[in-house]
Amino acid sequence: MQNSYTGPVFIILAATLWAFDGLIRQHLYSLPPITIIFLEHLIGLIILSPFVYKYVLETKLTKREWWLIVLIAILSGLFGTLWFTTALSKVHFISLSVVFLLQKLQPIFAITTARIFLKEKLDSRYIKWALLAVLSAYFVTFPNGMVNFKTGEGTIIAALYALGAAFAWGSSTTFSKMLLGKVRAEVSTFYRFLITVIISLPILFLFGRAHISGFEKGTALAIPTMSQFGFLALIAVSTGMVALLIYYKGLAKTPVHVSTILELIFPFVAILLDYIVNDTVLAPLQWIAALVLVFSIYQIAKLREKTLEI
Repeated sequence: MQNSYTGPVFIILAATLWAFDGLIRQHLYSLPPITIIFLEHLIGLIILSPFVYKYVLETKLTKREWWLIVLIAILSGLFGTLWFTTALSKVHFISLSVVFLLQKLQPIFAITTARIFLKEKLDSRYIKWALLAVLSAYFVTFPNGMVNFKTGEGTIIAALYALGAAFAWGSSTTFSKMLLGKVRAEVSTFYRFLITVIISLPILFLFGRAHISGFEKGTALAIPTMSQFGFLALIAVSTGMVALLIYYKGLAKTPVHVSTILELIFPFVAILLDYIVNDTVLAPLQWIAALVLVFSIYQIAKLREKTLEI
């Protein structure tokens, strides 16, 4: 009886935590995005290590598994998080709600890359729903259907960063699937964090510099304040690895078609939070486009589930 509701509760909890991520990152806008990426993964790695080191020491990875983990770290840990954080920093051009709604395009990229790399069958109806989802995403971003050229360039760039994050995270889902049943989730998560830290460190010295009084322009690395360190730690223990572990625990006890519906809570909680905190209200056409977008993605998820069952 317990398993009938604990799984969905875990998925709802994870989706709600993810919705808070953008609000937390808003307190970090004074930092270069690469600084945020490096520190949140470093803090997460430090917290995670004592709990998984036994599994890490027991696991021997093949060359193929190493390459897959490196690829996942680059796509999901580095580029996905970097582009998502950059999109959220463009608050003058794009709202938090729009960024989160554009993230719902992830399944399109996941299914497309699965078709290319895993040779999974593609239902002919997928194209129809994918095109409808992309069209809806356009009207979510540009509610009047036209690009406002006063802010249009900035809005397009911000939207492209959000779409880039959706591509990176969606594609990494395909490569993560290649590790299923071969490498424990705790081990792959540990190495994803470790490799992201290693890769982002040299990039940090290139792009993580700040304008600080007393230093020449761009010569000093940006150092977070104590409150910003607190927000980085909060990301690590809430919307980061903790939410991911809660999600996987819930997914193990919940049918795919149920989890797909429950995950749709994520963008709408984000919209509600954006309204409460930032007084952001979506235009009527954006609401219609958002509902069509979410419905299209749900239909895509259903098609994917049926394909995997064949």
